[in-house]
Amino acid sequence: MINLTKIIAAILVLLALALGGYAWMLSRQPPPPVAVAPSAAASGKTAQAQTFPVVVAAKPLPAGQAIPADALRIERLTINPVGAFQETAPLAGRVPVIDLGEGSPLLQGQLVSGLALRVAEGERAVAIKADEIMGVGNKVQPGDFVDVFLMLKSDGKDIDRSQARLLLSRKRVLAYGSASVDGLPSKMDKNGGAQQAQRAEPARTAVLAVPVDDINRLTLAENSGRLLLALRNPTDMSEPDPKLFAELPTALQPPPPKAGEPRRPQLEGLDRAQAGVTTADFVTGGKPGSASRAPAIAAVRTPATRTGESRGGLKVEVIRGDRSETINY
Repeated sequence: MINLTKIIAAILVLLALALGGYAWMLSRQPPPPVAVAPSAAASGKTAQAQTFPVVVAAKPLPAGQAIPADALRIERLTINPVGAFQETAPLAGRVPVIDLGEGSPLLQGQLVSGLALRVAEGERAVAIKADEIMGVGNKVQPGDFVDVFLMLKSDGKDIDRSQARLLLSRKRVLAYGSASVDGLPSKMDKNGGAQQAQRAEPARTAVLAVPVDDINRLTLAENSGRLLLALRNPTDMSEPDPKLFAELPTALQPPPPKAGEPRRPQLEGLDRAQAGVTTADFVTGGKPGSASRAPAIAAVRTPATRTGESRGGLKVEVIRGDRSETINY
């Protein structure tokens, strides 16, 4: 009995020693790596691979030229810039303000915006002085159509008689004071205090859309007399017939056609605007005999005389109003 007990005790001691050795060996091994949860790894890969559709230039886009539709493409980028576009259709025909290289994302701030986009082809935005009386008691608003009347008051110097006449008909108002049709945010706070101050401030300028060949007349009219805006209903399409009145002569005259060349057409658009108009013709309607007109000088070469006075003498005819005088020298 005593031997059996000793045998069992020896076996337990050996088992304890074996377990202790095994525990010591486990303590010397490095800890196993922590397994990442499958859901967290999948979400990390998804966030890393997220892309955004962005419109970029398919070829270099020069500043100041309309963007053709075939010069754009959509790429998926890992970033989504502020002001970027996701579709190419709204960008066709827009004009960049800076040169854009191929592959550059198109941003809203890189494109022409504002009042310039409201000006039609062949028109220009022109600012004129405005006040309460001229602006129909400050009732004119951007988008309205107005007639521009001119009042010329005789002062005994440049204007022979006082007159008033219609200068421009059915012109669109692009801006009046600080308000405009380009949709820019107004300078007002949430409480409307700045809005009341803005209404109280009188308008000082009015911006009109004017055909380019009428800008010369508008400029001379503002400097020669007083302009008056007449507000009209936008559905009223009536305008004066320009064929009933003779066109004003231009300040610059094109050279006459050479022999055999067809007669040149009348000046229009930018050509007529560059030719200009004089103040005298503008005031008198181009009538001859105006005293305010500068003297017209015509030089005619005459054959050389045999008297020896002056070889190849020159005659100059000076026209002043209805009087003509020839001077030899």
